Amino acid sequence: LTTVFTTGSAWETCIALDDSGADIQMGNTPDEGIFRLRFATSGQEVKAPRHWRSTAELPAAPEDKPLQGLRIAIDPGHIGGAWAKMEERWFIVGDGTPVCEGDMTLQVANLLKPRLEALGATVSLVRNKAEPVTTARPDSLRTLAQDSGTPEDSPAALQRLAERVFYRTAEVRARAELVNNTLKPDLVLCLHFNAEAWGDPNQPTLIDRTHLHLLLNGAYNDEEVRLADQRFALLKKLLQRTHEEEVIVGSAVAGRFAEASGLPPYQYSRESLNVRPVTDQPYLWVRNLLANRLYDCPVIFMEPYVMNSTIDYPRIQAGDYEGLREIGGKPQPSIFREYAEALAAGLATHYSLTRVRTNE
Repeated sequence: LTTVFTTGSAWETCIALDDSGADIQMGNTPDEGIFRLRFATSGQEVKAPRHWRSTAELPAAPEDKPLQGLRIAIDPGHIGGAWAKMEERWFIVGDGTPVCEGDMTLQVANLLKPRLEALGATVSLVRNKAEPVTTARPDSLRTLAQDSGTPEDSPAALQRLAERVFYRTAEVRARAELVNNTLKPDLVLCLHFNAEAWGDPNQPTLIDRTHLHLLLNGAYNDEEVRLADQRFALLKKLLQRTHEEEVIVGSAVAGRFAEASGLPPYQYSRESLNVRPVTDQPYLWVRNLLANRLYDCPVIFMEPYVMNSTIDYPRIQAGDYEGLREIGGKPQPSIFREYAEALAAGLATHYSLTRVRTNE
């Protein structure tokens, strides 16, 4: 609770611990009731209900199929296509091809899926096209935007707010409903490409650095802990021991990805109040994102490369291709294939070490 899931002390106002259990405030105010969580005596523990299986719970697997029977959902981040500009995940440099994160993550997902299936996994795509999963649209969310906006907001400001509710909230919640109620995976892979502030998308700023990090759920700030729904999600993750699974899978993925890509670890500023590092894991951080909070299973949230980097931008412009091409003065694979292959290799490494049984 104090080393992974919170960044402050506000939890003490709604969770009271003693030797035999915890009194947990059920609503946003104390008068909405208290739930008593009883601590089990040694040997009498009851596992928190969940649909996903941890690494330790999976049966042995053949050497050439280390992911056999593992249920994986691939969530290509953002929407892309005609929605990319609205999402602010789009930019263009001169006469180049537009950089669109939602299209790029879907391209990686389509390369990754057969690689994971060849390793034995059962794989589902949370989306398979550049269209929203949610049936909601910005125009249908204008009333909600008006309720959450301010009286001074102009029609244009309310429209922009409705758009943000659409792609930041309604879309993620629709994906969570699909993941939790239909797909029910053992693991979700949220695919993203990182970026740093680029300013005007028609005249973006390119930077000279690139990096890699993976995000696990945690680091709820004081404001978030005081909200009943987020506090419930926090405790659900804690009691299901989701973090332990995310760390062991994420560390293997990060290791293989860093080896394949040569990317250095990203460093958050010391002033960041909504993130925590994972001890002895320079590529792993915990952060409370809507997706890794709502998905009812371990989530590996990928943030490799920097789209507006002078290092990665030429590789993105080169598109997908087989083999190697000279880019930046050295032979390099397609950035999309490197992404898919490194992620698949990291998962294969982890599950091979834990599931494959030799005759020795």
